[in-house]
Amino acid sequence: MKMIRHRSVRAIGEAMVEMAPVGDGLYRRGYAGDTYNTAWHMAQWLGLRAEVGMITRLGEDRLSDAFVEAMAADGMAVSGISRDPARRMGLYMIELDGVERSFHYWRDTSAARHLADDPGFLANALHGVGLVHLSGITLAILSPDGRDRLLAALADFRAAGGVVALDPNIRPRLWSSLEEMRAALTRMMGQTDIALPSLDDERTHFGDADAMATVRRLQACGVDEVVVKDGPGPVILSTNGSVTEYLTPPVAKIVDTTGAGDAFNAGYLAARMMGRDAAECVGAGQRMAAAVLSQHGALATKSAVSTLPKPDSVV
Repeated sequence: MKMIRHRSVRAIGEAMVEMAPVGDGLYRRGYAGDTYNTAWHMAQWLGLRAEVGMITRLGEDRLSDAFVEAMAADGMAVSGISRDPARRMGLYMIELDGVERSFHYWRDTSAARHLADDPGFLANALHGVGLVHLSGITLAILSPDGRDRLLAALADFRAAGGVVALDPNIRPRLWSSLEEMRAALTRMMGQTDIALPSLDDERTHFGDADAMATVRRLQACGVDEVVVKDGPGPVILSTNGSVTEYLTPPVAKIVDTTGAGDAFNAGYLAARMMGRDAAECVGAGQRMAAAVLSQHGALATKSAVSTLPKPDSVV
């Protein structure tokens, strides 16, 4: 497992305005997005043990201002946020069907699509950071040139000792074709130290027969540490040439499945940064995911996160 030298994290991606139903045709405004969800949970769990923030791009409007204020109030670093006077944050609306959700998106003109336009800004935002986390959605919203700039920045970051974590989080509608998606994610794996795929995605879009097929394919791309999630199924961890299976404890009452994978990423990566062993990292991810599954929305409450064993005492 590659050592994370600095207790500083940046998630790269898109944060969106979320409109969540609360009944009687009313909606509650919040913020979400896969890499933001992971960073937020890491920040709440780690507290002053680490600096956690985002690298993204927002508008100069009041909603964007409110998001920055909310991040700062939640103890997150905002130095990696750039502003675009001509664009705004993306927005999505949630529809509920039992514990499952469907989503309606308005993100085509999102400022985050241009987060990699300025290589100098990217380099500055990554300076002194120990761990970067991004996703397939991050790659999908960028132009091909934007992806090139981001990959170049990550190559420099890794050459300086930084660690890169990637959740492929495949969303076919964001890509122009299956071929583009496969090529972009395969290329990104060449700049990835920790891969956090979901078996469903990899089976559907890459044809992997099982978790070990995913492990072998990603190892062939150069990824040493592969953590395959499978919902309530076992977590498969491959690192340092060994493969271990960890059973996933049952969750007593699942209320909402949204964001569980993002939360697992948060627990796993936070424990990794604190130098915990593999079993403790997987367990931390599973507990964080359970906290999200047990309530509505992609973010657990701060009180729920506060009850989890701290990353310097996880068991």
